[in-house]
Amino acid sequence: MFSSSHGVASQSLTYPYSLRHLKCCSSQQTKSGIALLYNKETRNTYDVRLKLTKEVLTIQKLDVVCTRGGDPRLNVNLLRSAGDEVTITVRYFREVPSFLKLPLDSPGPPSDQSSRGSSPQFDSGLHLNGNSSNTAPSSPSSPPANEPKYEKRWLDAVSLPLVMARVSRYKAERDVLRSNSFEVCTMDGASSNILQFCTAAECTDWLQAISTNISDLTLDQMKMINRNCSPGDQIVHMGWVCENPQATNGSSLSTFKFLALRGPSLYIFRSPPVNATDWENAETMYNLYEVLFKVHKPWMAEDCWIQARLYLGLQPDEEPRDGEPFCFSILVGHGQSHTFSVEMTSDLAAWEKSFQRAVFVEVQRVGSKTYLCSSQGKVLCFTIDFGSGFTCSESSSQNILWRYKFSQLKGSSDDGKTRVKLLFKNAENRQIEMKELEFANLTAVLHCIHSFIAAKVASVDPVFVNSQSISGKYMS
Repeated sequence: MFSSSHGVASQSLTYPYSLRHLKCCSSQQTKSGIALLYNKETRNTYDVRLKLTKEVLTIQKLDVVCTRGGDPRLNVNLLRSAGDEVTITVRYFREVPSFLKLPLDSPGPPSDQSSRGSSPQFDSGLHLNGNSSNTAPSSPSSPPANEPKYEKRWLDAVSLPLVMARVSRYKAERDVLRSNSFEVCTMDGASSNILQFCTAAECTDWLQAISTNISDLTLDQMKMINRNCSPGDQIVHMGWVCENPQATNGSSLSTFKFLALRGPSLYIFRSPPVNATDWENAETMYNLYEVLFKVHKPWMAEDCWIQARLYLGLQPDEEPRDGEPFCFSILVGHGQSHTFSVEMTSDLAAWEKSFQRAVFVEVQRVGSKTYLCSSQGKVLCFTIDFGSGFTCSESSSQNILWRYKFSQLKGSSDDGKTRVKLLFKNAENRQIEMKELEFANLTAVLHCIHSFIAAKVASVDPVFVNSQSISGKYMS
């Protein structure tokens, strides 16, 4: 499972040993404990020790090393397989005496008095107390001075940087959950390790601890970037998600994507952006106020978003489908969508809150948005303004045909293609007036209306407004 940086030859024997006596200890940013590491090639699992710090997850293997007497170049490695026994691998480093290179259980050569006159022949009877099978055990009270002494030690085998790393309970390219296990993958995807645990509770505990440290490091990265960016180009949130394209193209293959809410756009990357060029070469970009965020399971949404959906006559979110406990969709123009899944409910909550915040900030920054439309053969301009509401004017003369506040919009209906009927309540006669318009990208317009109404409702809530200070939250 592990590779050494030295040139080694190895042979194996078994030795019964239990690792379960080691206890797990944790603190706010550090944690340690025993887990099983899954080898994809051999499909075996091995006992390892995990050490979690704020920036690194270290996977340690158990070695038995010679601390006194014997040949200091001799190192014994213990790896516990799926059974109850431990595999001891004897590894010889650099120049090794010829008799040590013989196969196990083969007779050794006569001892050389000039080099190892007092050393017994090496055989397969190696014990942790240094005695070989052809030597009587020494008295504990008076061990020989040159008797080898071995100690079990955890040695670092793999160090995984947690900056922009990801964790996932899903099997690669399949929307199937692992049982009591998850994968830890570095930012570039070069190092991937599957960790297994005895119980679901222990698995969840480690998943949360690692995810928390990754989130904290991501927040530090955001703060660093935001210090050098204008207020209109701030990063609100970013992180890994798993995209399930099944809803759009019928494929069952899932892929990991990196999402970012920055300035006016929603970015979708194949890997985390590390420089300015990466930000310019995103896989996909969408205008935030033309995108609708939808949670796949019942979730406690903000009042402003509930009221905004009521204004548009939108139905509550559907019940979650099997296998998608923490999923959300990004609905974009022309009826297209992306479906993503996250690992924990806290991730889902973070994306929902961040999306609300990003849209609110962008709507206030833009102020208004105008779309070309048509009605009864005339080309018109339909403007959504954060301050005044809805305005429709002639495209050529800019003559205003009608104007309504956000609060006067009482409902809407559309044909799912290009046409929409907006129902407004006349402020004077209290009658409902219908305005029918036709747009080239109707979905984007409806999403924009939703975003402006949600931001307008949120703007009258002092608590919500005070919590949206990007400069204070992500630059200090």
